[in-house]
Amino acid sequence: MSPRTDAAERDSLLQGTLDLLILRILALGPHHGHGITISILTRSGDTLLVDHGSLYPALQRLEQRAWIKGAWGVSENNRRARFYSLTPAGRKQFALETTRWNRLVESIARVMEPGPTPESA
Repeated sequence: MSPRTDAAERDSLLQGTLDLLILRILALGPHHGHGITISILTRSGDTLLVDHGSLYPALQRLEQRAWIKGAWGVSENNRRARFYSLTPAGRKQFALETTRWNRLVESIARVMEPGPTPESA
């Protein structure tokens, strides 16, 4: 994944972060690969661009784990496309990963707060 603006400012996200973003988009409803990319880009305020070289291996990985399922259909451009949706196991995994992500963000925010570090008792 990279920001759309400048290649020198590329953000690299961990594999698990991309998985979480894909699960989030699919929690909103079925999408084809390009639709997932556009949704992540749009929801991130045009900051996160998912390269196809990262997206499709992630989709295959999530499908192998049975967190998503794919089915062939026709896109809005009248082209054949593989549409992905969450499975019940994927919904459960999304909830688990969301909890982990929130805990990580809160922990990092505490470390980043100004002021002295509290001493352990």
